[in-house]
Amino acid sequence: MRAPARELTRFERMEAWLSRLSIKNNFWHKVFSLVWLPYAFRSGIRMHGFRKGRAAEAFAAILPFRRFNRNFYDAMAGAALLGNSEVAAGMYLFSVCGGDYTIVCKEMKYRFLRPCLGPAIYRVVKSQDVEEKVAEGGEFNVALEMEIFQQKIVKTRDETLVGRCDITFHCTPKSMVRERSDRRKARKARLSATRDPSTNSEGDAS
Repeated sequence: MRAPARELTRFERMEAWLSRLSIKNNFWHKVFSLVWLPYAFRSGIRMHGFRKGRAAEAFAAILPFRRFNRNFYDAMAGAALLGNSEVAAGMYLFSVCGGDYTIVCKEMKYRFLRPCLGPAIYRVVKSQDVEEKVAEGGEFNVALEMEIFQQKIVKTRDETLVGRCDITFHCTPKSMVRERSDRRKARKARLSATRDPSTNSEGDAS
């Protein structure tokens, strides 16, 4: 029989509240990025037009064409496009899973197609059913496919596909992370209690 879950500490309740607040809107996402994701804060990437419960294809993240993201020949830097792919996909997953999961990138493959000379738009074009995996419980892997476009600069020009990204994340419930941490602490305590103190004082008895 599984032991009942322990009561959360004050710090754990605060952390869960902050996690939920961070995905509420772009304002709070930007505030928390300043502390925990300084690269995302400086790049200025933001989520656009997506709410939990909508299809993955409704998701979009916009990377502005600012000096921090550009290279010496005034195009979007490859490192900015690549690095923000993980941020954009993580923003999507975090919005679907909520603040009760830790999300870690396992594998990412980015294909550069052409230079990006304006703001970049990240769109999820294919995703496994994340909400179904969350409903099943436990930890899981989820694979996403994204297409990256250069936002159209003038009305007469369409968006330009500049890259494709395949990325896989591992998602773990925070409750499971806490349980594992508690088990490790209990194991260490048991080992400490069963250690024979007389082995550290050889020769005391004669």
